[in-house]
Amino acid sequence: MHLLVRLPVPMEAVWPAVSTRDGIAVWWTEVDLLEPRLGGAVVLRGLGEGRVTAWDVDRVAEYTLEGGRMRFHLERDGDDAAILRFTREFPGEREQESDWQARLEYLGALLSGE
Repeated sequence: MHLLVRLPVPMEAVWPAVSTRDGIAVWWTEVDLLEPRLGGAVVLRGLGEGRVTAWDVDRVAEYTLEGGRMRFHLERDGDDAAILRFTREFPGEREQESDWQARLEYLGALLSGE
């Protein structure tokens, strides 16, 4: 699954939401462990444990777990917005794209204070 979402906040405001325990917990799932570096351990409650498989500070966070891979790639869209390129690869049953679209729109609303 590949989604492209424009978020109405600067890239620097989005990064903590996809790369920190507290940030991820606000809009997605509880994080039991996150070592913010390439090769670091990650445990996302309900999704399993794995490794950080890509890490480019302020731009790319990728988590590979037993349940697949999630990649958050941020790009600047002017001074006041960001583009989030989201990729989700998973075995077995397909998750609904509409669920992730809604989740990412919720993230944008939270970050912009709506």
